[in-house]
Amino acid sequence: MSAPLEVTRGQVLGHRRRAGSLDARLPAGRASLERAAWAGLQDSMPRAALLSIHARVEGAHPAIWADPALVQLWGPRFSVYVVPERDRALFSLGRLPEDGARRAFAEDLAARLGQLLEGSARFDSEIGRALGVHTNALRYAAPTGTVLIRWDGARAPTMWTVPRPDVDPRDARNELARRHLHVFGPTTARAFGDWAGIRPPAARAAYDALASELAAVRTPIGDAWILAADEPSFRAGPSPAAAARLLPSGDAYTSLKGDDRSMLVPEAPNRERLWTPRVWPGALLVGGEIVGTWRRDQGRVSIETWRPLSAHERQAVEAEAAGLPLPNLAGKISVAWAAN
Repeated sequence: MSAPLEVTRGQVLGHRRRAGSLDARLPAGRASLERAAWAGLQDSMPRAALLSIHARVEGAHPAIWADPALVQLWGPRFSVYVVPERDRALFSLGRLPEDGARRAFAEDLAARLGQLLEGSARFDSEIGRALGVHTNALRYAAPTGTVLIRWDGARAPTMWTVPRPDVDPRDARNELARRHLHVFGPTTARAFGDWAGIRPPAARAAYDALASELAAVRTPIGDAWILAADEPSFRAGPSPAAAARLLPSGDAYTSLKGDDRSMLVPEAPNRERLWTPRVWPGALLVGGEIVGTWRRDQGRVSIETWRPLSAHERQAVEAEAAGLPLPNLAGKISVAWAAN
């Protein structure tokens, strides 16, 4: 067996930015939306998916998250996600429990939803009352692949049922693991399970199924795996990074746990500022590095930097903020700067 490929922090982050389409925006169009949502777009913070699209695709507008190429569902860890419509099986059936009791509960709840809704869409609160279950429990039907939602952050989500995808759940789970490896690699089966919200045996089974497609690597934080097809990307020199990106809370680039966070943000005090105990702020990406955080209140964007920014960098950040496709915005976006 050959020795693991050794990769540097710069190679890891360079690949992840390329895989996440963060160095250069993709041209407008359906294919670009599907690529931007390759590993799903978390939307638990209202319109986070919209801002993740804006960071990756040209011409994003306030309603682009509702494009027919995309659907909204309860995805990994039962969080709200926007995913490619053609890939909804991966983010639903790919997470269907292997355990008989948990799977039976999901299937039974999905069947009851289908009988109640009969093709209509209703608020989750109405559905919960009709079925005699707490609204939070309704999301456990999502891994059957038969439940879609629409939530804009202002009101309770609406739900409706759709035909079950004709995909084997294990095939869906394996493809979901490939997506995770491509976007988050180098990574491990444990990290995949944590991200997807599936139990360790199922995550390990996916890695076992993909064994012939994987390559071992050694990173500054330990041994991990990548897709062998991605090795040229890791070996490649750094590509020019975007001048600035405002990544929302929950963006795939920062949805990390444990030691993976130290790879992205080496300084412990800054990790505490980005991954807070409560609602995470957004991440300020400048020249390929996270250099601060940001929050928004209507049309006011407040930015806290971890190092002084040059005049050119500030101009790039302000231009990025001015272009945020915020819905129902009256007037221009203003930027307030704060530095430590």
